[in-house]
Amino acid sequence: MILNATKGKDFTGQNIYAGIDTHHKSWMVSIYSDEFELKTFNQQPDADLLESYLKRNYPGANYHLAYEAGFSGFWIQRSFAQKGIHCDVIHPADVPGSDKENKRKTDKVDSRKIAKGLKNGELNAIYIPDEGREADRLLIRTRTNIVHDLTAVKNRIKAFLKIRGITVPSTYKNGNWSGSFLKWLHEIQMTEASNKIALLTYLEEAEFLIAREKQLRLNIKTLADTERYKVDMKLLTSVPSLGLIAAMTLLTEIGDITRFKKLDHLCSYCGLTPNSHSSGETERITGMSRRGNPFVKTILIECAWMAIRKDPALLLYYKQLLPRMNANKAIVKVARKLLNRIRYVLVRQKKYVTGIIE
Repeated sequence: MILNATKGKDFTGQNIYAGIDTHHKSWMVSIYSDEFELKTFNQQPDADLLESYLKRNYPGANYHLAYEAGFSGFWIQRSFAQKGIHCDVIHPADVPGSDKENKRKTDKVDSRKIAKGLKNGELNAIYIPDEGREADRLLIRTRTNIVHDLTAVKNRIKAFLKIRGITVPSTYKNGNWSGSFLKWLHEIQMTEASNKIALLTYLEEAEFLIAREKQLRLNIKTLADTERYKVDMKLLTSVPSLGLIAAMTLLTEIGDITRFKKLDHLCSYCGLTPNSHSSGETERITGMSRRGNPFVKTILIECAWMAIRKDPALLLYYKQLLPRMNANKAIVKVARKLLNRIRYVLVRQKKYVTGIIE
């Protein structure tokens, strides 16, 4: 049953739930009370506009809003919070729905699913960092994106040389794109002018990205020395394999590590939990979950590989796992143990001690 709000009606003490399906050019909004579906409509992506609608049509009510995490980030939640309106940001995979709703995906269906889940108390809000930490997180992610772009350009240059039968001198085969190596690339002679133009274009892009990465690393170093991070940075860099970028990634992405009551909760956030399917007496583990923070997961796996070369206890643990599983699965378990030690270091505010066997 769909009801329309009546002018002059007082909603004091009642709850109004609004599910928002956000898009660049519009929002689909579904509104529910504790008992009824009230309205579903489309509006411009404007928090002020929705606030005005709610207060005009449902005056005095307790407003509860929610939308899915995605391209919109957290600005919508912050806009409503400033207005004194409760708004949650939800993981898209956690919004409950019937098989019919999941297969018949429309903006109207999605907004209704969010509103119903909110009304029924079935939604769990994700963690929202403060604006300062979110900005710091974006700085680290920007540097990560620059590194990915630089790797792509380097691979294009290598492919360019390979296709044209140009062999890189053995003195430059260590993978280090030094100034002398870039100079050698610039001095390569080409019989066709088009080849030279193409190579120089790639080199200009690579040199620009190298310069940007160096500048961002300096910016991150300056950020790490601020009051907000310098104490935890000193603790984290005592952990074998954790340098400037790894430590700052963990601090900006995880935030307050004490918000995780158990290690399993932290591992789940970091993407270090397996997918499990069980039925009756049968249980199957089907690889790593795709959920979790991909930036933290990548850093932890990379650090785990380095840590087994620096910490004898972690190396021993890794070797004990190898007879039962392959190296990739074993390193994930090492990453979980490393994460547990990182958690201990930050919570207890104690430096890491190598060689301790748990």
